[in-house]
Amino acid sequence: MLRTRTPVVAGWFTEDTAEEDFRLLGTRCSGCRSVHFPREDGCCRNPACSGGQLEEVPLSKRGTVWSCTDGRYRPPPPYVSDPDVPWTPYTLVAVELAAERMVVLGQAAPGVGVADLPVGSVVEVVPGVLDEDAGVVHTTWHWRPASADGTREAGS
Repeated sequence: MLRTRTPVVAGWFTEDTAEEDFRLLGTRCSGCRSVHFPREDGCCRNPACSGGQLEEVPLSKRGTVWSCTDGRYRPPPPYVSDPDVPWTPYTLVAVELAAERMVVLGQAAPGVGVADLPVGSVVEVVPGVLDEDAGVVHTTWHWRPASADGTREAGS
């Protein structure tokens, strides 16, 4: 079966790149230099800015864990979920990107739990899959622990 890969939200991350080149995409205002994620294509969100051109910028690949939690139960409606399919717990991670001075939320990579993500630990963004539906793979980003030398942690 032919599988089509499509981003959950177009323009929020690089597509069709090698894992080491994968990045979240934001925008930077030429006036105040504020960086926005999710991206902003209309106008600068900084209320103190008189305006500037917005340019796409790749965000830092690494950040530090600011907070995380496990999603161990199926959310109630209006969350869309098939009640006949077993619920798979997942971990949500808030990651501080120091260069951009912002916190970005995302899921941890499969198999990575709260115990693997102590506050202050270094993580990296990698391509991920949110779900598959009728041959369509909905892509997203995930966070996983990163080693000090830039190589992938064992077991992650």
